[in-house]
Parts: sequence; C-alpha cells; structure tokens
Amino acid sequence: QVQVVESGGGLVQPGGSLRLSCAASGSVFSIYAMGWYRRAPGKQHELVARISSEGRTIYADSVQGRFTISHGDAKSTIYLQMNSLKPEDTAVYTCIAKDLSEIDFWGQGTQVTVSS
Repeated sequence: QVQVVESGGGLVQPGGSLRLSCAASGSVFSIYAMGWYRRAPGKQHELVARISSEGRTIYADSVQGRFTISHGDAKSTIYLQMNSLKPEDTAVYTCIAKDLSEIDFWGQGTQVTVSS
C-alpha cells in the first residue's frame, strides 16, 4: 500500500505563484510515476503534469511553460511549481502515485484558488 499526502494549496492573486508538495509513503519502491490532476467546478478531472521515476515529464497544454513538476531528494516526493497563475487554474489539485501493479493511489486533494 502507498499513502499520498499533499500540501501547499491556498489563495493567490492572478499572476502569482504557489508550490504544491506531495509525499508518498509505504511501498514506494513500486512507484513508477507520480503526478497531479485537478478538477475545477463543473469540469472533468484533468491531468496537469506527470513525472516518471526516471524524470521524464509531461504537461497539459494549458500549463506548459508555467508549471514545473520535479522530484525532491527522494523520488517519492514531488513538487508542482505553479507560476503566472490564472483564475482558470482554480481547482482542487490531487496527487497520484502509480505503481507497477497499475494501481493508482490518490491523495485527499488541496484547494488552489486564483482570485483578486
């Protein structure tokens, strides 16, 4: 089993920055990728960014060039640096850890609100 815990959400003005953190614990040796999804009110779940254990990254077109996903000192920790935030980035951001058994482990989510 893997446990996933996020932190770092909050309220920020348009154009501002936030950094989200996600730490996985438990059977982390089986994790091959981690990432962030978000769900805005009235919209579907959207993949924001993902990073493999080898460091390969993918981003949604809507955040490319503004958001950066990275590993911490341990590959079971990831960060999402969000710059030039827009009101349309407002959503609940949830961290996911994918293991070799193709099981997805989800965190509880953290609210990001971009508003003046």
